[in-house]
Amino acid sequence: MKIDARDVGVDGPHGPLLLPTSIRIKTGELLLVAGEPGRGHTALALALAGQLRPDRGAVLMDGAPAGRSLRRRVAVVDAPQVTEPDDSLTLASVVAEELAVSGAHAGRGAVSAWLTARDAAEHARSRLRTVPAAVRTRLLADLAAARPGVELLILDCPDRHTHDASSWWDVARQHTEGGLAVLVLCGTSSARLLDVPHAELGATNSPQEKTE
Repeated sequence: MKIDARDVGVDGPHGPLLLPTSIRIKTGELLLVAGEPGRGHTALALALAGQLRPDRGAVLMDGAPAGRSLRRRVAVVDAPQVTEPDDSLTLASVVAEELAVSGAHAGRGAVSAWLTARDAAEHARSRLRTVPAAVRTRLLADLAAARPGVELLILDCPDRHTHDASSWWDVARQHTEGGLAVLVLCGTSSARLLDVPHAELGATNSPQEKTE
């Protein structure tokens, strides 16, 4: 799968939510996209996932207009106020809900086994807001990646939970190595900490284009 977002922009009631942004990503690639708060991180994530129609530009999948066809193939992880789980729920409840969505067994035994396999059983009864940030991101990414048909994983601002950029970057890299395309949205300060090539919100040149 190849996703090509061309000058994608989104308007809000009081001005632009996302200035025209262009990125390209395909299966097996890992891409970091950075911008200051309020630059449209979640708007871009939802546009790439076919959950928000851009006001300008287009999102192509394998060279053709994508739209709703993206919904089963793109998973947006932990988007603020959109796909983030209720922080008051226990981790076990969050896992059970996600397993059910994926069509997997979601009973207590299945949830316990799933958490144990990921060395997270000790957090099962903890409210999500108290689960360590690195564990939270890793588990939510694992759950999203297990949904049937998902080929692109988008981590939406995992840096809002921790200053340890390497923790969520390692999660993204592991899923790329597992065969998915993975896009991570973060703040500019986090991108500087990671010191890796990245695209920018509000820019129409991707890292690939800059080096070609």
